[in-house]
Amino acid sequence: MKLGEQTWVFEQAPVIQSSAAVVGPEEAAGPLAGDFDIVHEDLYLGEKSWEAAERKMLEEAAMVAVQKAGVAMDDVEFFIGGDLMNQIVSSTFASRSFGIPYLGVFGACSTSMESLAIASLLVNTGNADLVLAGTCSHNCSVEKQFRYPTEYGGQKVATAQKTATAAGAALVSKEGDGARVVSATIGKVVDMGLKDPNNMGAAMAPAAADTIVAHLRDRGVSPGYYDLIVTGDLATYGNQLARELLQKYGIPIEETTFDDCGLMLYDRQKQRAYAGGSGCGCSAAVTYGHLIKRIERGELKRVLVVATGSLHSPITYQQRESIPCIAHAVAIESGVLH
Repeated sequence: MKLGEQTWVFEQAPVIQSSAAVVGPEEAAGPLAGDFDIVHEDLYLGEKSWEAAERKMLEEAAMVAVQKAGVAMDDVEFFIGGDLMNQIVSSTFASRSFGIPYLGVFGACSTSMESLAIASLLVNTGNADLVLAGTCSHNCSVEKQFRYPTEYGGQKVATAQKTATAAGAALVSKEGDGARVVSATIGKVVDMGLKDPNNMGAAMAPAAADTIVAHLRDRGVSPGYYDLIVTGDLATYGNQLARELLQKYGIPIEETTFDDCGLMLYDRQKQRAYAGGSGCGCSAAVTYGHLIKRIERGELKRVLVVATGSLHSPITYQQRESIPCIAHAVAIESGVLH
């Protein structure tokens, strides 16, 4: 099942039986609004805190995904989840309502594909038949933890990104119809010595490029094998840097469409999204809402989602540590087995 140095190839090609995306008001005002399952007009979602609102979004995404599949939550064998909050409390607290075995994972914004890769591994190896993967983020809760509370009114620089208020979940099954997970490349931690948390795209771009190179090498394919290679949250500056790095490594990325979830989520001409979106919920909502629907409509046959994550914390930043980053890639294809 392992191919090359870093890639799992799933011979059974687990099925994304269903998926769901839940977003906040600004994400609903973006170009992908029609692909989301639940749209909230209030950042509090009727809750008393932003943190409670964040886990409510994940609960909703999970329940919608389960309902779409026509199963009960009790039928799901494992939930794999994580988020950006300290001790991944959003996912952990949300799992209380699920009543199923839970594995909490952390890869910062790369958690969306890390959780999907692990869920697919469990199904492919026969250790489970039905696994739920999901993640979430909330602009206000993340700002409060990592930067300044929104009430502070701190000014943003051009390289800053907007943390998405969003959640996404996917139900991975042994059998069924739908898009299939065919492989996953587990990334390495890459640290180029950058220390600016307001320029995450530049910090994460080398990790994204490293994982893309590893995936193409391990699978023995070129970028043109995929209809779309999309990174998870490099935004404007990171996307350009990743392009330059891939060209430096001799990867003809121009063979395919190379995009970024952080650039797709918002209309940056009309919305204040700075360099683009970020956060665990950004790549999760774009993948489990927009991209899965495009695959199901036959618009895309092969997609490589490369979710990126910045692994720093408020403490390490205050201690002037550099920012280690990682990227995990998952290949999703149409329901036709190859």
